[in-house]
Amino acid sequence: MSIQITTELIKELRDSTGVSVMQCRKALEEAEGDMEKALLVLKKKSSDIAMKKADREAHEGSITVISNGNKTVIFTLYCETDFVAKNEDFVNLAKTLANQALNEGVDAMKESSTELINTVVQKCGEKIELGKVEMVEGDVVGSYVHMGKTAVVVSLEGGSTEIARDIAMHIAAMKPAYITREEIDEKASSAVREMFEKEVSESDKPEDIKAKILEGKINTYFKEQTLLDQSFIKNPDITIATLLSNNKAVIKSVSRESIG
Repeated sequence: MSIQITTELIKELRDSTGVSVMQCRKALEEAEGDMEKALLVLKKKSSDIAMKKADREAHEGSITVISNGNKTVIFTLYCETDFVAKNEDFVNLAKTLANQALNEGVDAMKESSTELINTVVQKCGEKIELGKVEMVEGDVVGSYVHMGKTAVVVSLEGGSTEIARDIAMHIAAMKPAYITREEIDEKASSAVREMFEKEVSESDKPEDIKAKILEGKINTYFKEQTLLDQSFIKNPDITIATLLSNNKAVIKSVSRESIG
């Protein structure tokens, strides 16, 4: 005797899972109309689908930054296309997992993320995977997110949230390679020196002048690449170092993430 799969049963399963009507019907048929068994069937299928897509490349996605008290989370979720990155199910998944990381901890979120991700994979038909997830703690934290593709979080000692956010926005725009000159290692310094030595050597100026030109070029290059030496984008008359000094602030940490 065949079990009648009613429209009401299909609607109930679809409302609770969000998957297509056809998938719900097939799951209910396989489960002989048992709702609990049908849910298990769909979970298994979502896992199987995710496994089949595991070798695909996911270069698109979104970055979410959320805060609660003195905790801020940078959460990155990848998918295959920008179309899916804008899909409501994907957006809601990112928000759900980011909030879980913030409230329950990054490790706890990672442990329980697979089932949630697999369900959305089943709906969207694309590989979805976790990217960088980072927790930043501090009393003075500012963040800036550009188009969901670039995010910067700055933690300060002193200053204000507004100043931290301004610096985060500056970093997103200017992309400094270093925060301070002390971060520049010998390898990077040697590579830059070698690059400009070739350029300066072609000059017919005296050797002592060449040496000064070389040092000037190296200094200018690293000034442009170092956050504290850069001119502040909202007020080019001052550097980031001056901005911090004027607001009695020191950078504790900078976290950045980008997609694409």
